[in-house]
Amino acid sequence: PMAIPVCAPSDDVMSQACAHDLLHVENVVAEDDNDPEYPHDYAKDIYQYLRELEENLPVRPKYLTGKEISGKMRAKLIDRLVQLQINFELQQNTLYMSVAIIDCFLQDNAVSKKMLQLVGVTAVFIASKYEEQCPLCAAQLAYVTNYTYTARQIIQMEVKILQALDFCLSRPLASEFLKMALEVAKVNTRERVLAKYLMELSIVDYDMVHFPPSKIAAAASCLSLKLLNGCKWTQTLQRHTSYTESDLLPVMQHIAKNVVLVNKSTTKTQAIKKKYASSKNTEISTIEQLNSSVIWNLARSVNK
Repeated sequence: PMAIPVCAPSDDVMSQACAHDLLHVENVVAEDDNDPEYPHDYAKDIYQYLRELEENLPVRPKYLTGKEISGKMRAKLIDRLVQLQINFELQQNTLYMSVAIIDCFLQDNAVSKKMLQLVGVTAVFIASKYEEQCPLCAAQLAYVTNYTYTARQIIQMEVKILQALDFCLSRPLASEFLKMALEVAKVNTRERVLAKYLMELSIVDYDMVHFPPSKIAAAASCLSLKLLNGCKWTQTLQRHTSYTESDLLPVMQHIAKNVVLVNKSTTKTQAIKKKYASSKNTEISTIEQLNSSVIWNLARSVNK
């Protein structure tokens, strides 16, 4: 894979996710004395703000209907962005924000097949400025496209996207919500990485674009707990996320469907599976539980 010198990113930046509907209950985020930057005092307020953003910034289901771009084209684009994230060692939030920008822009703006990749790399360009300590430059991304687009074109597209989004880049990211759910569940490393893998598979799936990020994060957490130790979605987790297990079932079914597709190599979008097959990610995408009856039974419930 291509290796381009960039500023080494910091460890996981502080999460903004906290708790929903908790004005009258305890702070849901577990205390983390090793993270002095975590905004414990503002956790509930930040979470409520993120949930409000979900409601105010929805992505419509099937928003590409009647457009030149298809769901498969979108999936290939996101798959390439995952590879780009790996090569540049970008933060998870940068990847999720890039996808959020792409969906918000594509659903209300006509984009040709020829310009789709430009929208994708420009979304990463914008997201890296928002999330990274050392953001990418346009020249690096022009090189990634093999100079299909110039740095100037990327900057011009940046202006177009920002104007279309009214310069509003505050996005409720699933990666933010996941940290809260996993801290409440007090998971171990393996459970945490599996939840991240299951959740990341969702960003490629066009059929999942309309699910709220908080719901996807909760569903990934729930399924991870089920697969690794058979744990139930407890009353504590229900209260802190505002989702019951039955609420999460449709999302878990789609996640399971995506697991089956990548395991059977039915889809060509394999970057996420390969990413989580690395020792850095505990080779979590190769575990036998991902071929279990739990996954297959959930996946069968999704209408093809």
